[in-house]
Amino acid sequence: MRRPWLVFFLVVRPVFGLTQSLTAEEIVRKTDENMRGNTLQAEMVIRTLRPTWTREMGVKTWMKGGDYAMILITAPAKEKGVAFLKRTKEVWNWVPTLERSIKLPPSMMSRSWMGTDFTNDDLVKESSVVKDYAHTLLGDTLIRNRNCFIIQMIPKPEAAVVWGKLKMYVDKENFVEMHMKFYDEDGTLVNVMNSLEIKMMGGRLVPTRVEMIPMDKRNQKTEIIYVNLVFDKPISDSFFTLQQLKNLR
Repeated sequence: MRRPWLVFFLVVRPVFGLTQSLTAEEIVRKTDENMRGNTLQAEMVIRTLRPTWTREMGVKTWMKGGDYAMILITAPAKEKGVAFLKRTKEVWNWVPTLERSIKLPPSMMSRSWMGTDFTNDDLVKESSVVKDYAHTLLGDTLIRNRNCFIIQMIPKPEAAVVWGKLKMYVDKENFVEMHMKFYDEDGTLVNVMNSLEIKMMGGRLVPTRVEMIPMDKRNQKTEIIYVNLVFDKPISDSFFTLQQLKNLR
């Protein structure tokens, strides 16, 4: 009769070995796919906190792979209807009060998105953590009681990206991004991002609250609180057009 501990050892050991044999790029890819799926539809609240005031926005997003994204602001009334479209490397902004679409140049990707601590690139995903960076596995650490890989990401020479370096901390068991550090070209730490309240939503284990904290501004941060996530529901490429950008509801 096979001993229970021996059965456990035989079952668990290959899984551990498989995880340990993954390259840094494969870890980043699995982490990115876990939060994106083939498609993603999300409803969220974005809360910007400052020492003397707090502002909230209601937001809906639609994403397909790494090439297509749509973002719609649903509240407050002042910003309601403002929308963003990403098609491959092009990013457009629809402003209802002007009744016009504005193409955002690459230089705008590093700018604040709607006055928050996230950049345009953070929200619209103009760059790709998988394709635009070279990845190195630095080691591991413990983040909020989860064993995590530490992955360093350096931009590829041809990549037009915002950051000079990234460090991603990924839960080894579920490939959930737990923490990220953002550095400028001089190696100065600019922002840190924490993924919190990890739980099942949309059939996946994901962070349901994400906070971005700038290092040079005290008592300041922006939170994304996910209200609903739908993964892998088909979305046609034709949804991601300038015409649709104007008609989003």
